[in-house]
Order: sequence, then structure tokens, then C-alpha cells
Amino acid sequence: MKSIKRIAIVGSGSVGGYYGACLARNEDVSFLMRSDLKKVQKDGLVIESPNGDFCIEKVQAFASSEEIGPVDLVIIALKTTSNGALIDLITPLLKDNTRILTLQNGLGNESLLHQLFPAHPIFGGMCFVCINRGNPGVIRHLAHGRVELGELTTSGQLADIAELFRKAGIDCRELPNLGLARWRKLVWNVPFNGLSIAAGNLDTCQILESPKLVKRVRALMREVISAAASQGHHIDPEFAEANINGTREMGPYEPSSLIDFKAGKPVEIEAIWGKPLSSSREAGIPTPELEKLYFEICEAIEKR
Repeated sequence: MKSIKRIAIVGSGSVGGYYGACLARNEDVSFLMRSDLKKVQKDGLVIESPNGDFCIEKVQAFASSEEIGPVDLVIIALKTTSNGALIDLITPLLKDNTRILTLQNGLGNESLLHQLFPAHPIFGGMCFVCINRGNPGVIRHLAHGRVELGELTTSGQLADIAELFRKAGIDCRELPNLGLARWRKLVWNVPFNGLSIAAGNLDTCQILESPKLVKRVRALMREVISAAASQGHHIDPEFAEANINGTREMGPYEPSSLIDFKAGKPVEIEAIWGKPLSSSREAGIPTPELEKLYFEICEAIEKR
């Protein structure tokens, strides 16, 4: 634990801003920030949360990785559509024992980081949280917040990182199987992020109010669970229904992919839908609903 003294957040949007702010109450945290940089440098970073609002008044926010310099832990919260910039963004933050943790959605992120930075321990985190950005410098935490952490290769350092999150008041669990954790997250992300776009800019409540769309949600979840099993990852079918029930309890929520879509930003098509689809094809597992949804999202993006 003592060896993790400096932390850098790369991608300080809703996810990076929220978890970074929680950590910054106890730790030395620097934020790589673009759009809200001047506002945050002047007025701080505000978190609005049902767990209690708080503000980090003096935020170490920077426009470049070079200004931050080498750290002990890099936390990546960029959208996967920006992964082409990882070499330039991450390299100035590294020293001999720097750990790299990705909180990104979808499949393949840890493997990519290992290819780019093979000398560094690579960790993955799944964030089960309802969160969006408000006004500049404001992050709105709406519900949940659990983080599940796993490690690509064994280094014996996972517990230290998990303890940082728990010390920050975050429900954090260590998982022995990172691949399983990734597929479990897709059980929610594939249907709700996808249908929010494909069905016509709907929030989660609107999706669940439609019997037709609920049927599609269940079918997509079953296909994700089958695809996961083909990769050696068993997910209890009851996990799907628990996800649906938990989503009902959240109230109206716009998934992150819908927010990006409506803003005209790139959508994480390949990480969330493309890679699971290609994995199922390679394994010979039929996933007609997933394939249909993938092409619906592509078509909606082309037309916007």
C-alpha cells in the first residue's frame, strides 16, 4: 500500500472524475483533463451524490501527461474510442513499478495495455454505477458505485489497489477471474447501452416499460451468457434477471453510449458489441440478437 503514493486519472469525465474525486479525499491524485480544465482548476471538482455531496477544492488538474510526470498507479477512464492515443498519454506517467488499471467498458482493454506496456502490471476494473456529467466541473452520481477488480497477470498487488478504493468509501471487490468479470458487465452493457440507441434514444425506464424491448433485453442477456460460456466463463442465468430488477430500481437513466450518441461523439461499438460478437462467431455460438443490435447501432450512427 505504501508504495502507491501518486495516482493519475487519464480520462476525467464522469467515471474518472467520480472515482478520482473519491480517491483524492485521501490520496495524491492528478487528473488529466481537457474540457473542464480551467473551470476545475479555478473552482474545484464537485460531486453530487445520494451518499453525500462533496467538493475537491484544490484539484491537481493538468492538460498533459508530461505535466503530471511519473506516478505509482495510472487509472484509465477514457472511452475505448480513444485507445489509439494510449501510448502518448500513458508513457510520460510511467516509471519502473507503475501499475496500470483500466476502468473502460468492453473486451480486450487489458490485453491491449499488456501489448503496449508489457513491463507493467495490468489490472481491470468494472464499474457498476449510474453516473453522468453535470455542468462543467460537476459530476452527478445517481446510484450504485461498486467496483470489481481483477488482474491480467499475477503480481500480488491487486489487494493494495482494492484497499485504496475501499479506503475512499467505494464498495470494491477483488475477483480471481478478470475475464468472467468483463463478461458479467456485458450482460448489462450490451442490451441497455445498445437498445437505448437502437430503439430511439430511450432511457432505461423507457426500455423496461416496453414489453417488446424487455423481451429483447432478456434475449440479448441470454446470448451474452452463452457467449461467455464458450470462453470458459460461467454466469448464472439468474444474474440476468437480477440485472433487470436492479435497473428498474435505478429510475430513468441514460446509459453512457446514448449520451455519446446524442452528443455526436464516437460510440464504443467494437469494445461493447463488436468483440463479443466476433468471439461468439469464432466459437460457433449463434447470437442473432446481438448481431441484429450491432448493425442497428451502426445504422443509427450513420444516420445521425
